[in-house]
Amino acid sequence: MTLNVNEIFYSIQGESLAAGFPCVFVRLAGCNLRCSYCDTTYAYDEGTDMDISKIVSRVESYHCPVVEITGGEPLMQEETPALISTLLDSGYKVLLETNGSFDISTVDKRCVKIIDIKCPSSGEEKSNDFKNLDRIKDKDEIKFVIGNKTDYEFAKTVLTDLREKTDVDSIIHFSPVFGQMDPDVLAKWILEDHLNVRLQIQIHKVIWGIDTRC
Repeated sequence: MTLNVNEIFYSIQGESLAAGFPCVFVRLAGCNLRCSYCDTTYAYDEGTDMDISKIVSRVESYHCPVVEITGGEPLMQEETPALISTLLDSGYKVLLETNGSFDISTVDKRCVKIIDIKCPSSGEEKSNDFKNLDRIKDKDEIKFVIGNKTDYEFAKTVLTDLREKTDVDSIIHFSPVFGQMDPDVLAKWILEDHLNVRLQIQIHKVIWGIDTRC
């Protein structure tokens, strides 16, 4: 069983509740969306086919207990859930970052799903599968990448709908588009509206810069 892999690397997690911790990243190739601010366009079609056993072997070489499956869009590949379950069975904590356009219920319940709900400035707002909001579990996370006030108001509306329809206390991240949305402005809006959300800054870009693959 093989997957098309763009890269496997060891770095500091820059986002999510795991931000700041060492993490092994398995970046799968291919994406069904074309977000305006995408910072991994190289993953659209650059990839090498690898057996799941070989992927796990590479992960093991870094001696790190946390693995993130990212992309591209990992759930484009039918074998991704099998890779996730194999890693979980091997004792790893596994995170999945997904663009929210695919059904997350195909993924092992032990995996932490980080769902990126697309705001209007992404150009992919219509690609959101909002049924995923009914599929999340307590440990899952939701991310909104915000580029302007329209995105912010959109995220607030989705957040209100989410909390009205479910008791799941998911972690909500509001992340400014790096280099486009000033974090202090986003922080001001969050404080003014008394939102119980986490302001998330991509710390890997703060450390190594916007153009570094890490």
